[in-house]
Amino acid sequence: MVQTSNKQLTLLKNIPHGYPVVGEHIDVKESTIDLEAPLEEGAILLKIHIISADPFMRSPMKGNDSGSFFPPYLIGQPMYGMTVSSVIKSNNAKFNKDDLVVGITNIEEYTVIDPSNPFFNWLEIRNKTKTSGLPLSYAVSVLGMPGQTAYHGLLQVGKPKEGETLYVSAASGAVGQLVGQIGKQRGLKVVGSAGSDEKVAYLKEIGFDEAFNYKKTSSITNTLKELCPNGIDIYFDNVGGEQLEAAIDNANHFARFPLCGMISTYNTKEPVRVRNMMSLMPKHITLEGFSVSDYFQLNDQFTEEVTGWLKEGKIQYRETIAGSIDEAAQAVVDVFYGKNFGKQSIYVSDPSF
Repeated sequence: MVQTSNKQLTLLKNIPHGYPVVGEHIDVKESTIDLEAPLEEGAILLKIHIISADPFMRSPMKGNDSGSFFPPYLIGQPMYGMTVSSVIKSNNAKFNKDDLVVGITNIEEYTVIDPSNPFFNWLEIRNKTKTSGLPLSYAVSVLGMPGQTAYHGLLQVGKPKEGETLYVSAASGAVGQLVGQIGKQRGLKVVGSAGSDEKVAYLKEIGFDEAFNYKKTSSITNTLKELCPNGIDIYFDNVGGEQLEAAIDNANHFARFPLCGMISTYNTKEPVRVRNMMSLMPKHITLEGFSVSDYFQLNDQFTEEVTGWLKEGKIQYRETIAGSIDEAAQAVVDVFYGKNFGKQSIYVSDPSF
């Protein structure tokens, strides 16, 4: 039995409040795996190439009381997340050796997954990615879950109409930068907020009509009033808290608010309250939470349209990619602080193709 090194991103203890700390709460730990061991019926062995670091990974750290779509991480066990991988060995008729697979797996260099895993049915074979000419990392970014979130959230929940005004918070992030560009493709006026002047400049570069640094304004409400003189018809919320409150103040009647995330509240010790919820009723505002799994049936349409935009140069996409699995813990924590620019991913290994 030959053991192969298999580093894993591991939860060291639950984190009910505050920001996680590398080495105290999460870290990359040494482990091994026998790549020649027989697989149980239905199982596949994967070699991980790219790991996605996403804001949703904060909720499962809180244990059973996370209020998340996702089950809690287990102390001492590998964390899970979106990955791009290749099939090394298969005992499942659906998967063949060398298939390129995108989905939620354990975060480690090699992983075995079988049908008993709740995320097994989310695995997608993406062999067309091998010859697309686009970066492999796009499979977990603009053409993966963040891209699907932007596309389905705006088009299916936001229901845009040409000429309307769209406001996007965390607009330079993995989801926001694509939301804004889709909005422009649909004929909207697009306004975005971000946390640095460099990110604001990027938003203007990729076609946002207006953008501002929320850290430099004394009143987000007043800034939105200035930049959205005709009011807000769609607010794509990645942040919650003060920005949600300001969007409500500036919302038009029958505005739609796709609720994607509330990262401003993920690491706070006390709840962040929105004080103007009474305005929802007279303004007839619709706030709607959603999950990408609600729209899996539209993913082929999403992939075709967004791939076309990328190849035609109609949209751009910014990524930050850490250089090895050793940097995975810090990369995840950086997402919670907003230190990354665009989509944060981690390189693990090269594919064979």
